[in-house]
Amino acid sequence: MSDAFSSSSESVIQRVVDVTPKTNTPVDKLQELYQIQETCEFVNKRQFGKVALQFPDELLVDSVTVAQQIEENTNAKTYILGDTSYGSCCVDEVAAEHVGAECIVHYGSACLSPSKRLPLMYIFERRPVDVEKCTSAFRELYPDTQSHIVLLYHVNYVHAINELGTLLLPEYPNLVISELVAEAEQCCTHNWIKIHPENICLPEQDTNQLLCQFGRRFFLKNGLSITDYSMFYVGEEGATLRNFMMAWNHCSFTSFNPKTMKGRTESVNINRALMKRYYAIERAKDARVVGILVGTLGVADYLSIIQQLKETLRRAGKKSYMFAMGKLNVPKLANFLEIDIYVLIACPENSLLDTSEFYKPVVTPFEMDVACNKTREWSEEYVTDFRHLLPGGQSYIPPADQEDEEPDVSLITGGMRSHDLLIREPAQSTCGSSVVLRNQTMTVANANSAALFLAERSWRGLEQKLGETPVVKAVRGRKGIAIAYEEEGTR
Repeated sequence: MSDAFSSSSESVIQRVVDVTPKTNTPVDKLQELYQIQETCEFVNKRQFGKVALQFPDELLVDSVTVAQQIEENTNAKTYILGDTSYGSCCVDEVAAEHVGAECIVHYGSACLSPSKRLPLMYIFERRPVDVEKCTSAFRELYPDTQSHIVLLYHVNYVHAINELGTLLLPEYPNLVISELVAEAEQCCTHNWIKIHPENICLPEQDTNQLLCQFGRRFFLKNGLSITDYSMFYVGEEGATLRNFMMAWNHCSFTSFNPKTMKGRTESVNINRALMKRYYAIERAKDARVVGILVGTLGVADYLSIIQQLKETLRRAGKKSYMFAMGKLNVPKLANFLEIDIYVLIACPENSLLDTSEFYKPVVTPFEMDVACNKTREWSEEYVTDFRHLLPGGQSYIPPADQEDEEPDVSLITGGMRSHDLLIREPAQSTCGSSVVLRNQTMTVANANSAALFLAERSWRGLEQKLGETPVVKAVRGRKGIAIAYEEEGTR
C-alpha cells in the first residue's frame, strides 16, 4: 500500500463535509402546504388527545413548527414520527401505537395502501406544476381528440387536476380522470378532487365499469376494458409510475414531468421487464430455502398473506424463514447465505425492488405463487397488490393438489425438479443432516436446511472457549480511530 493512499485515506476520515440543509418553509406558506387549519378541524371535531404526525425525511425540517401550530389550536399532544421502519409512503401505525396516539396525520407522498387500526388524515405535498404546459404536452401526445385516455397522477399533484380537467374535458370527451380513494375505515379525505369538474356532467354510473386499484378509482365506458385505454401520467419517473406500468402492461403510457415541464411517450420495454421477473420466478422454483421479508406492518392483511405464503411454500416442499429487518439493503440480506431466495411483503410501490446488487433475488408474493402453485400459470397478468392474492381477491387461485404431479426441468440449471408435497412436518432432530421422507417417490429432504448449511460453513462465528481463556484484570484501552490512535502519534 503506498504512502499516498494512506495519506489520502486519513484525509478522507478527517475531512469535514459541507451539507446544505433544506431551508424551513416560510410561516406564511405553512398553511397552504400543510393544511394546518383543516388538520386542527379534524382533531377538534373528533376530540383526539394524542396525535401522531408522520413526516418523510425531506419534510422533517418543518415538523416542529407544524406540530407547535397544531398544539396551539387544539387540545391535543402531538408526536412527530420520522425515520419510519419501512417505506415512508406507508402509514406507520405501529410507531403511532407506541406513543399511544389516537390518530395519524400522514404528510407527503403516499401509496394509499389500506390501513385499519387508527383514524387517518392524508396531507399531500403540494408540488408546483405548470397546468398550461401540461395541457399543451397532452395535446401534442394525443392529437386525436376521440382517444380513450385515463389521466393518472402522483398524489402530490392532486391539487392541480381539477384545473387540468377543466381545460381538457371539453376537447376530449373520452378522457377519464382518476379519483384518489383511501381504503380506510376512518380516513379524512378533505380537499381531494372530484372525478369531474362541476361544469362537466358525470356519466351514469350504472352504464360504466368501475375500476378501483392502487388508491385510484375511475369509470370505464360500458363495453370497453382497461386495455382499450391509454394512460397519461402527471409526475416524475419513479415507483408509482413503474407500478402502474407493470400492472397495466397492455396499455401505452405517456407522462408529463412537472420538474422538466416536458411530456414524453414512456419507452420502457415492459416485455423485457416482465421477462426479468419471469427469470426470478424460475429462480423461485429452484429454491429450497425461502426467506419471507416483512416489509410492512401497516398495510391491511399483511399477516394473512404471510400465513398463506407459509402454507404455499410448505406444500411446495420448501423451507421458509421469516425476517423483520426494516428497510432492506445488501449487507442485511448478505448475512443469511443459506437463503436461496427472498419474498417481500410490502405495499405495491415498494414491492418491485431493483435487486441487481443483491446476492439473492427478491420476488413478490405473486411471483412466488406462480412458482409454487401449479394452478396459476404465468400469463400477461401481473399482480403487485398482495391483497388480490388472498381468498376473495380478484386474482386468488386455490392451490393445486400436487401429490401426483411429475417433475419438470429447471430452465436455470437444466436439472430435474418437482413441486413435492410434504406428507408431514419433519420431526425435530438434533442432527442437522437427518433426512425425512418427502413424498411417495422416495425422494428425501434435509430436516433442517439452515442448520445443515451452518454446519458446513468453515467459519461459524466467535468461539466461546469457556474455561480456556485466562482471567486478567481490566486495562485501559486505546483512544481514537483505528487508523490513528492517539498514543501512536503522527504518522
